[in-house]
Amino acid sequence: MAKLKRKPYERLLQPMQLELAQMARWAQHSGQRILVLFEGRDTAGKGGVIQDIARHLNPRQCRVVALPKPNDRESSQWYFQRHVAHLPAAGEIVLMDRSWYNRAGVEKVMGYCSQAQYHAFLKHTPMFEQLLVDDGILLFKYWLCVDQEPQEKRFAQRRDDPLKGWKLSPVDLQSRQAYSEYTAAREAMLQATHRPHAPWTLVEFNDQKRGRLTLIRNLLDRLPDTRIDDPPVELPPLPGKPKKEKYSVVKPLPSIPIATT
Repeated sequence: MAKLKRKPYERLLQPMQLELAQMARWAQHSGQRILVLFEGRDTAGKGGVIQDIARHLNPRQCRVVALPKPNDRESSQWYFQRHVAHLPAAGEIVLMDRSWYNRAGVEKVMGYCSQAQYHAFLKHTPMFEQLLVDDGILLFKYWLCVDQEPQEKRFAQRRDDPLKGWKLSPVDLQSRQAYSEYTAAREAMLQATHRPHAPWTLVEFNDQKRGRLTLIRNLLDRLPDTRIDDPPVELPPLPGKPKKEKYSVVKPLPSIPIATT
């Protein structure tokens, strides 16, 4: 199947973004809390789908959480503690670009946690997520699947594009050699944490645009009925003619010649 081009992608995405805006109004009106976790291999496309979900939503209501490496103090805390601080309040939507599942993936494969910490995580995570769901949070967990060949192409793009170079970390370079180990870690994670109250949804992201549409459609279809009656907004006439503000004008830069070869 040919990869989806930008224009048809945007055309298919637009009605879904209207539904996402409706979802945000419903969450604000009802006080519902929505938490979406995005997990997957490096280069899978987590950042891109998160950007498209949040693109037209109020950033004060829809928060993107991408936590850095824990510092020494955070490393000594209860493992879930720093994630709890970012859970949604009433009317909020939180999109987590990686989450507590780092322990089941990169920390396990790269040896950043002990075997005891890893097994404790697999045991405790279903209970932790049960608490979230029981408290009324709508929890969605997505794993973005990408094969090794497209992953290698994306690594090369990051290497060659100075605007994407920041995405290529030393850990990413090491992970290239551990594709099979990450596969085994994912399977163990799914077996331990795929539960009726917090199921995993796997989405193919070899074609990132098709993957985004599939994921967003799935998210919208799993929500309750989000229709609400929006009262019409009226703009009363101004008392008098519109006034002009006094401001200083910044002149445009002079034209810059473009070198040709």
